[in-house]
Amino acid sequence: MSKTKSILRAIVLGSSFLATSAQAEVTLKLSHYLPAVHGIHTDMIVPWTEAVTKCTAGEVKFEIFPAGSQLGNVARQQEQVIAGVVDIAHGLHGIPRGRFPRTSLIDMPFLTADGAVASQVLWDMLPEYLAEEYKGLKVLALHAHNGGLIHTNAQLVETMDDLKGLRIRTPSPAVSEMLSTLGADPQGLPPGEVYESLQRGVIDGTVFPWDPVKSFGLNEVLNYHLDLGAYTVSFFFVMNQQSYDNLSETAQGCIDKYSGDVLVKKVGTAWSEWDAPGRQEAIDAGHTITVLDEDEREAWRTALEPMMAAYLAAVEAQGVDNAREIYAEMQARIAKLEAAKAGN
Repeated sequence: MSKTKSILRAIVLGSSFLATSAQAEVTLKLSHYLPAVHGIHTDMIVPWTEAVTKCTAGEVKFEIFPAGSQLGNVARQQEQVIAGVVDIAHGLHGIPRGRFPRTSLIDMPFLTADGAVASQVLWDMLPEYLAEEYKGLKVLALHAHNGGLIHTNAQLVETMDDLKGLRIRTPSPAVSEMLSTLGADPQGLPPGEVYESLQRGVIDGTVFPWDPVKSFGLNEVLNYHLDLGAYTVSFFFVMNQQSYDNLSETAQGCIDKYSGDVLVKKVGTAWSEWDAPGRQEAIDAGHTITVLDEDEREAWRTALEPMMAAYLAAVEAQGVDNAREIYAEMQARIAKLEAAKAGN
């Protein structure tokens, strides 16, 4: 081999080595708004990052910024990942309001109380109905929690009349409209501010599934829990598209392998496990847990029908011309999945 060819080969091999070394040092920033004890952090995000790192043989690593960090603000998760401040983010569709009007239709009252069903429907509907809301993003998962409860500190709530005038923290526009229609005074607050707001008497209660009640220590400042399962709230787990495109094919393949349908099914079914400790903690504390009476449930459903029609009209006014079509499709798919589960 000539000296010139030897030099060229050395340059090529050196370049390959440098490229491999550079790939091995890719660290992706991942932010979310939940405390590090929350199931989404411990059972979803951390295992996902570990699986991707192992799959890439260390080529891709992660730095996680949860609640309390400089990147853990719930209202900034979408903008941070779009701007490339972080590479990956997990957040609530309803905060800030109005950014995901199509996806947030899943939060409408009495659609489903099953987080796994809601999660699967969101994921299945993404390509045809929801993708427009995720431009510039690679969607890793969409999911939703189990049916939420109304938790209060001083007022037992069993009927619509009991809700009148109560200041209740709300997570999304649809839930806000539901509470307002039922006579409550909805208060938009990030989850991390609920404890202090309850403690100081700024709000009278909150809506949550059981899991965040425990994660945020809320059983310390609550006494009553109405199990109504009247709504769910949805979440996004997304990656900056450019960050994804800049990865090697191997790294992209690993991210794809552990995301999507696999991750949606995993987190969708995890909610029941996450909810159980929060409920048990409330029982151990001697709290009053009430299940919404079936006749009262029907009265709530009837009372909310005008609100749901008005909400769909408002979403259409925002430019989502097919809002009713999306909502009807969600209803149909949820009914099909729930029937299949009931038949097993």
